[in-house]
Amino acid sequence: MVKQLKTNSETDFREVRFAGLRFTPLSVDQTVSALEQRLADAPFAAFVTPNAEHAYLRRGNTEFRTAGDTCWISTNDSRVLRRAGLLAGLDLDFAPGAYVVDKLVRNGIARDEPVTIIGATPEIVAALKDQFGFSRLQQHIPPMGMIHNDAAVRAATDFIVTNPARFVFIAMGPPQSEQFCQRVIADGRATGIGLCIGSSLSVLTGSSDPAPAWMERSGTVWAYRLIKEPRRLWRRYLVRGMLAMGLCVGDIVRIRLGLKTVAADG
Repeated sequence: MVKQLKTNSETDFREVRFAGLRFTPLSVDQTVSALEQRLADAPFAAFVTPNAEHAYLRRGNTEFRTAGDTCWISTNDSRVLRRAGLLAGLDLDFAPGAYVVDKLVRNGIARDEPVTIIGATPEIVAALKDQFGFSRLQQHIPPMGMIHNDAAVRAATDFIVTNPARFVFIAMGPPQSEQFCQRVIADGRATGIGLCIGSSLSVLTGSSDPAPAWMERSGTVWAYRLIKEPRRLWRRYLVRGMLAMGLCVGDIVRIRLGLKTVAADG
């Protein structure tokens, strides 16, 4: 039996744990609505979208693991994980970063509202201005591997503090985006919500080459990406992904046998 889910006291979002990951099972619409309703001057918090790779990245990375366990919203970014969850009688829902960003940018942000971007490229920022009419975009591009550079982390944090915005797009990819948000939260000066959205802005502006729609629907985007960039991505999908699948199978068996609760502290 699936036990009563834990509730987050601040937001009343349900929280569940599956394959070692913590989720707040929300749809795209529910996620965007929650993001829109959060006060702009609320203390800085993080929005993350875990997928199978996150299960691997949590191993040996305490800061990344803490980010996933304590962030404000953690929505499922994987159709494969959702299907695995259903086998355990658990619906993780599906709200990937690219879908959330698309709806938020198109409908949830005023064109004259300040928006801060950490990472991405000047070309993407220019495309956001040209395609969507944003007039108050502020971008800071940190150096590669910035999370290992204390001065670079301070500079990026200072930029968020001096350019306050309701939405702060953290476009550096895992685990760096999530770790950086943890540093900003620990600093204590910033406000807004840090959106750890990887390459979602590239997808939105057409700067990247998305998978065909049928692959999106079937959950085989990973295969498309692997074929496109085998040397860069084979470890992510064939090694890290297999570890996550093993965790899924283990949880399916334990939950079905009543040996494991899906509550976030279980």
